[in-house]
Amino acid sequence: MLGVILDAASLGKDVDLSPVTDLLDEWQVHASTRTDDIADRIRTATVVLSNKVVLDKSNMQSAKRLQFISIMATGTNNIDLTETTAKNIQVCNAVAYATPSVVQHTVSLMLILSTNLHRYLADVRQGEWQQSNVFCLLDHPIQEVAGKQLGIIGYGELGAAVATAAAALGMKVAISEHPGKTLRPGRSSFEETLQTSDYISLHCPLNEKTKLLMNVSTLKQMKRSAFLINTARGGLVDSPALLRALQDGTIAGAAVDVLDTEPPTPDEPLINAASNLLVTPHNAWGAIESRVRLIQQMKENIEGFLAGTPPRLV
Repeated sequence: MLGVILDAASLGKDVDLSPVTDLLDEWQVHASTRTDDIADRIRTATVVLSNKVVLDKSNMQSAKRLQFISIMATGTNNIDLTETTAKNIQVCNAVAYATPSVVQHTVSLMLILSTNLHRYLADVRQGEWQQSNVFCLLDHPIQEVAGKQLGIIGYGELGAAVATAAAALGMKVAISEHPGKTLRPGRSSFEETLQTSDYISLHCPLNEKTKLLMNVSTLKQMKRSAFLINTARGGLVDSPALLRALQDGTIAGAAVDVLDTEPPTPDEPLINAASNLLVTPHNAWGAIESRVRLIQQMKENIEGFLAGTPPRLV
């Protein structure tokens, strides 16, 4: 039985794959896989692991032995589930493995924006502190998050965990209702959440209803003093609209860990676009503990498949 890992490099160099690779007689581990190579690499595989490599009808047609796909992530948008159902291919994913890592990254971005930490670090490197005539630098605004309101858009596993961390920092938390849905107890309307929050943090999935959720219109509903944080999916935000909002002062700042195209092209407009924008390289999930948990879940998925009881079926 052949197992294939299509994009092992996406897990980093410091993760032990042996809990997975010890399970089958034969493995082919590829650091990355180009679109043109997918069909050939999975042609004789029974088990395939993919993080972001797309498995669709065109490249699964010749994979006559394929029985099981384990997604090395929670999102399933890179797998053609209609095709896997038609071919009776079981699909599992990973669940809640990266929560602590994403929470600390989200909170870190919020704190950096609040304290202008990135600007102060740059000032020290450039000698500004060394040339100061007083003992400290206070050239950039610093504000406390305590007492401020954090609006959570997407109150699932990650959104709820970020809300808990925010409350521990003394923040008020507003949980947004889905746009257009009847208001449930304990929730604020989407519009009210935007209008009253000092920080907006996105934790919703990307689908047809949430695509470009943050656009010219919705960004204008935010406070001019507010910050937007996106550690979910790049497609939730209209990038040109965000750039304009940052440049004209519609909002005070933003931090994004995700972009529409990843890795970004050299001319990505959000890279180095503005001093009030932080961009991190889709590594909110990347704590070593998180990646070890991911491998453990992949191991459990494959063991379950072999035993006829795969967990985390999509």
